[in-house]
Parts: sequence; structure tokens; C-alpha cells
Amino acid sequence: MIRTSFLRCGAILFGTLLTLQGRAQDTPDYYRQNCLNCHTIGGGRLTGPDLKNVTERKDTEWLINFMQNPKAVVDSGDYYAAKLVEESRGVVMPIAPGMTRYRAEQIIKLIESESKLEKSQFQGVQISNKPFTEQDRIAGREIFLGRKKLKKGGTACNACHSMHDLAALGGGRLGPDLTRVYERLKGRKALSAWLMAPATETMQPVFKNHPLEAEEIHALTAYFEASASKTEANASVNRIAFLMIGLAVAGAIVFLFDALWKGRFYGVRRPLVDAEVSAVHLGHKSASASSPSTLAAATGESNSPRGHS
Repeated sequence: MIRTSFLRCGAILFGTLLTLQGRAQDTPDYYRQNCLNCHTIGGGRLTGPDLKNVTERKDTEWLINFMQNPKAVVDSGDYYAAKLVEESRGVVMPIAPGMTRYRAEQIIKLIESESKLEKSQFQGVQISNKPFTEQDRIAGREIFLGRKKLKKGGTACNACHSMHDLAALGGGRLGPDLTRVYERLKGRKALSAWLMAPATETMQPVFKNHPLEAEEIHALTAYFEASASKTEANASVNRIAFLMIGLAVAGAIVFLFDALWKGRFYGVRRPLVDAEVSAVHLGHKSASASSPSTLAAATGESNSPRGHS
């Protein structure tokens, strides 16, 4: 009995240690997938600040609370949080998927250990500084529209996003208009880092196993850079265009069916009634023609008694 209980406790403890070890081991992967697109460790600012030695700027408890719910900290009137939002041009950091207190603690430990290294593995990716060409911009637009397929099978951008130069119905409405995304993310480096590993709850599942290639990122960034000074697409105009096209298509379908079925719809009872009426009239005429009075009239004879002279 005692031995069985001991074995059970040992199994539970061993399982717990394995779980904790697994969680600790996947923290770098979690950071790479959910944090690196906005925050480097020693590689400079992207959309968000460089997190090297961040625990020297704010205490651990504040960082844990902020990571669990950034908007709540900002809304509370916290000065440092408001400063972060201002430096990010009004963008409030979203809550990372699966964020918990334990996860936040592990990320902070990871940042502290990486900050001590001369070069962190999260220093950031090398962004090409090759000048953009007109061919790059054209290729980027083709990728955005889905005319040029992504090599690893990702979804075309216009399935969820719109741009200033999309005609008629424009693009999708699930995500924001990307006309000025280059400006919003403060340029090439941050935008390229975002495209490498989109961390939003909508985009992450789509591109986690279908990441963009370096040349695809370069082309899209060139296209977005060229659009930075343009005006975003007018959603109301696109909605009106959608309505008008819908009405035109509906009208065309109605006229098409009318042409196909022309002359096939007619009254069913009317021919029956007309036929019956005709038959009745013909019957009366036949009866009149065969009656004695009619025959007498035809021969000039009378049915009345003849008088005797």
C-alpha cells in the first residue's frame, strides 16, 4: 500500500517536472513566433522597443502585468505605458496568444539571460538594404493580389486586406487597410520583421507553417513603401460599387430568364374555357339546323293544318 502510494507520488512529481521542463524549453520558440517581430534583444527598435536589459528599466511585476494585459495598464493612466504607446505611434501592444503569468515570468527570465550575451539569438533578422526597384513594386502588387502565388502556399494579402489602388470592390475587410502600413510601422526594418512572423491571432495560424520567403518580403515591402503617401481606400465607395454591381447582375439574370422562358407561361384555364364555349356554340347551331321548323322553312312548307276548300 505504502509502496503503491510512493510510486504514484513519484510518477506525479516526475510528470510535473517534465511539463515544467517542456514549458521552459519552448519559451525561445514562443518568443521567436510571438515577440521577435516587434521586439529584438540587442538588435534595436522595431515596432516596439529593444528589450535588452528591460528589467533595469521597469520592475518584474510591472512587466508581468503589462504582458498579460497591455491595454489595461495603458488605460490605468500609467505614465511609462503611455510613453510606450506614443513611441509606437499610438499602437497598443496586443496580448500574445496563450499569455499567462507563468509564460510572462519565463519570457522575462529568457530576456535577462539573453541580455547578458554579447550577441543574442533574438538580435533580429538581417533585413536586406538593397534599393527598391520598379520591378520589386510590381512583383509586390502581384503577390498582394494573389496573381503571383506565395511559394509556401500562404494566403494572398487581398483576401483580408485592402489597398488604395484596388479597383471596384477593393480587398478584404477582415484586416486593416495596408495603404500606409509602411508609415505606421516606421519603415522597412519593422515592416519586414512583421512580415517574417505575423503575431496577430488571425494571421499567426495562417502563416505559421507557410512563412514568406525573403524575396517575397522584399517585394511586398517595396509595394507598401511606394503606397505610404497615398490615401487609404474609401470603404463606402467600395460598398456602393458592390451594391450597384449586385443590382446590375440581378437585373441581367432576370432579363436572361425572361428571354429563355419567353412565351412558355400562359393561362391554363382560358384555352379550356374557350374550347368549351366554342363546343357549346357549335352544338346550338347543329341543333337549330336539324329541327322541323328549320326544315319547313328551308322547303317552304308549313306545319299548320291545311284548310278545305
